[in-house]
Amino acid sequence: MYSRFIGVAHSSFALTIAACESGGNLIVKRRSAFYWLIGIVIAAIAITVSFYFDDAVWNFIRQHQNRGMYNFMRNVSRFGDWPSHVVVGLLLLGIAWIHGSRKWSRVFLAMLIALALAGFAGDIIKRTIPRPRPSVHAKLRWGGPHFSTKYHSFPSGHVGASTAFFGVLLIARRRIGIACLAIPILIGFSRMYIGAHYLSDVVCAAVLGFLCALVVGTMLLSEHQSSNSERTEALS
Repeated sequence: MYSRFIGVAHSSFALTIAACESGGNLIVKRRSAFYWLIGIVIAAIAITVSFYFDDAVWNFIRQHQNRGMYNFMRNVSRFGDWPSHVVVGLLLLGIAWIHGSRKWSRVFLAMLIALALAGFAGDIIKRTIPRPRPSVHAKLRWGGPHFSTKYHSFPSGHVGASTAFFGVLLIARRRIGIACLAIPILIGFSRMYIGAHYLSDVVCAAVLGFLCALVVGTMLLSEHQSSNSERTEALS
């Protein structure tokens, strides 16, 4: 009789725990969907506003340009391209691998993959939807030679790659990632300052970069976290 009572109590306790876990998972899913919705709304508003202020921002920059700042921004743009990010990423990956840190090796590898994905996607968009750069005197705002770099304004490849690169770091380590976001922001401003991109080119590239970072980070980093939790449960 006592054993039967213990068995019933154990079963009811297990059912209670299962119900709590399912309820918790439902709350997490709803919260995640809510965050995704908020992110989509913010991205849509930012893109719409950026297109509206394209001409105003470019005219303001053009009126306040000076040679010293132009040379500085040109160097920022030059060293802010994807090859510099790849060199930094490979260097960090090598250091993490030498020190035997699987966690950081996975993070740096994810950063490089996100950068490559953003660059590939951005290049396809550039060739599919040509847009003259602000410094190019063209009659039409959209359209032109598909393989001419003068008409590869949309989106900014520099900003897309840099945002994807540091976006993964933001997912992995929020504080470090937030501090490093100043880099793609500076790169984006430099691209606008030298007349390579409009404001909307930079904003759309940033959205593309964050999307690539989310995709790669969710696939690689979440798998690593789930495997670690499974190992912890197995050891306990």
